[in-house]
Amino acid sequence: MKVAAGAAVAAGALIGTASQLVPALAHAAPLLPNHDEKSIGSDLALADASQTMKQATDVAAPAPEAAPAAAQQVAAAPAPFGLQNLPPEVSGPLAQAEQTLKDLQQQFAPAAAVRPVADSVISSGFGMRWGAMHYGIDFADAIGTPIHSVMGGTVVEAGPASGFGLWVRVLQDDGTTAVYGHVNDMYVQAGQHVNAGDVIATVGNRGNSTGPHLHLEIWDAAGSKMDPLPWLASKGVIMQQQWGPDQ
Repeated sequence: MKVAAGAAVAAGALIGTASQLVPALAHAAPLLPNHDEKSIGSDLALADASQTMKQATDVAAPAPEAAPAAAQQVAAAPAPFGLQNLPPEVSGPLAQAEQTLKDLQQQFAPAAAVRPVADSVISSGFGMRWGAMHYGIDFADAIGTPIHSVMGGTVVEAGPASGFGLWVRVLQDDGTTAVYGHVNDMYVQAGQHVNAGDVIATVGNRGNSTGPHLHLEIWDAAGSKMDPLPWLASKGVIMQQQWGPDQ
């Protein structure tokens, strides 16, 4: 395009120069038979203009051939997320960018609350059980199953606990405290901040337990123990009443 533009400018300059030379040439050249000064000047001007335009066209002619290549470059540009069958050199950077966006979303706009154990059944609910008060809900699952923090907050304790063997307690962002009992492994420590969905421990069978499960309690700001089911429901986590054997 730069070459074509330069050629066009040059052509304009040549035409202007030709228009200045035509009168001089007309007066300097001898008159030919059956031609007057007017016809000679017209012939010269037409000849010069035709030759100049031909030169400009020859220089600019290759430009249209570049258009298909440019179109191919546009078509090969990085595709939006979700498109399939991308070449590795494109899909790799896109996957990294997508993961970065997800990490930023989790950091600045984490979920309000999540289910603590993904696919577990509720084996025991909040209320009287075997003649004593059961202050939480139990999720039966295999030892080693990941336990997710139900809400963002700060770990206040992670270690031994009477009756639970090991527990993790998290002071949550809404002022409540979540208690995770009978855990097998702990991945957090006191003072650590966690987001909703972070893996903080694994399901275990420690303490006073009759089988592998997570015991989840929710304490209000005053330390009173509340039913976790309606609290979770208020955060958008609806639990189906799918009961298993008491643990």
